[in-house]
Amino acid sequence: RNPRLCGTLRTVATYAPVILVGVIFGIILTKSEVISWYRVHSMFLFQEAHMYLVIISAIVTGALSLWVIRKFNLKTIQGEPVVVKSKPYQKGVIYGGVLFGFGWAITGACPGPIYAQLGAGEWLALLPFVGALLGSYVYALARPRLPH
Repeated sequence: RNPRLCGTLRTVATYAPVILVGVIFGIILTKSEVISWYRVHSMFLFQEAHMYLVIISAIVTGALSLWVIRKFNLKTIQGEPVVVKSKPYQKGVIYGGVLFGFGWAITGACPGPIYAQLGAGEWLALLPFVGALLGSYVYALARPRLPH
């Protein structure tokens, strides 16, 4: 037995479900047309409700999921309690939200759909992808001086 090969197979077995969920998520994003620049553009021009309905359904799904988790005291796969801590108000969240909104409006992409756009062959999504990487790097450098 080759221990190196066994380790590689174990790694593949560990990440296969994660990759499968990512592929399914990408298919859902593509089929629901939320990766479409035209849909995002129409949303920001208030010309159609498609994206707003998708966002509202995500908020409702998240809220209901949290309610069910709290109501039935659900646990993680490891058996640990799920703890959702309240966070204090931070004005940096407002700045970040505004910056995120500008980026989303200009590029038609937010972090999740960038990968689906690339997977669908939308190569212009490389620009916001690189921008997101650079933005993360700049944030890491500036973080100690930012309001938190």
